[in-house]
Amino acid sequence: MNSKITLCLLFLSLGAFASSPNNDPKKTITVVIDAGHGGHDDGMKTAGYSEKEIVASIAQKIKNSNFNQNVNIHLTRTDDSFISLQDRAKLINDLKPDLVLSLHVNGNKNAEVSGVEFYVSPKNAKYEDAKKIAEDLNNRFVTNHNLKSRGVKEANFLLLRDSEYPTITVELGFLSNENDRKYLTDENQQEKIAATILELISTL
Repeated sequence: MNSKITLCLLFLSLGAFASSPNNDPKKTITVVIDAGHGGHDDGMKTAGYSEKEIVASIAQKIKNSNFNQNVNIHLTRTDDSFISLQDRAKLINDLKPDLVLSLHVNGNKNAEVSGVEFYVSPKNAKYEDAKKIAEDLNNRFVTNHNLKSRGVKEANFLLLRDSEYPTITVELGFLSNENDRKYLTDENQQEKIAATILELISTL
């Protein structure tokens, strides 16, 4: 008789556990998209285009294209304003994000140089996480956009160093290269860049 009661109680407890909601709720992801430069700081400029405008446009597209209720995207700037690197780092640390992507475009005296590259810092508190994510994002850009990869590299940039969360500087291409410039300034290609970044974010 005791064994039957024990078995009955076991089934009841299992049933209660199975029916209870939110046993494994979906994690909410917080991501900061940092559009580099701004205000008096144009960044790379050539052929009438500026880095600050290109990355701001892409950052806004990422935010506007995010329809995942479990992903919160914050922008370090939403207009053409100058924000110091120290203030950007403070904003990031206050938000405690799962990921920070600082968007930039490159330039080189040699107009033949092209491709995407990603920077992480060994001094970042979440260096290993950042490096793993950067490698994943690099592979996605090469696959989705057929872009040349210049790899994942290390740097001691202030934002990478002072952020307490996984932070990656994303160099989206070379404004000094004609093919990269056409890609970076095309609205449809900017939408594809945003989609690739959101695809990565969905895996966090």
